[in-house]
Amino acid sequence: MNITSAKFLTSVVDEDKILKDDMVEFAFVGRSNVGKSSLINALVGQKNLAKTSSTPGLTKMINYFLVNNLFKIVDLPGYGYAKTGKQHLANWASLMEKYLLNSPNLKTVFVLVDCRHQPSELDKQMLLFLNTYQIPYVVIATKVDKLAKTKIPQACAMIAKGLGIRKELVLPFSSENLFGRERLLDFIGAMVE
Repeated sequence: MNITSAKFLTSVVDEDKILKDDMVEFAFVGRSNVGKSSLINALVGQKNLAKTSSTPGLTKMINYFLVNNLFKIVDLPGYGYAKTGKQHLANWASLMEKYLLNSPNLKTVFVLVDCRHQPSELDKQMLLFLNTYQIPYVVIATKVDKLAKTKIPQACAMIAKGLGIRKELVLPFSSENLFGRERLLDFIGAMVE
């Protein structure tokens, strides 16, 4: 699949503003600082579509992006950054849950995990939630450019084992050198066609 256009649509902070239309959606979720915005930018071939920050937990809302006038990428709030207040964390969790349970055109949730670390308890909870509600997902091992190429399969296997899933469900990706980009685009393309 070729990305020919990508633009910001809207940000949502209230459950009743969650978009509901007939367009296919792909959601991206993960711990704060896992590289979600960088991955979205690399995927669509734009440097500043999704806002990146050195401050973890910047995404506090659901951000929608329209790609090829054909499907939406949905950037969900990062989880696991405790510097914000508990009430804000509860609001984000509720917003994310409402989105995941009430988006009929959601095709896949891409759960991002840093390839250099074991999956966290929050990553495991996210997969438990997705499995419980039978929401399709794929795990993406981010930041694989930080590893030697020979170590990438081992890192993906570690993540798969930590999450209790088949290693085929873990896709390696680098926003720096675009390793894995074509594979991810092919996956998305097959779901859109």
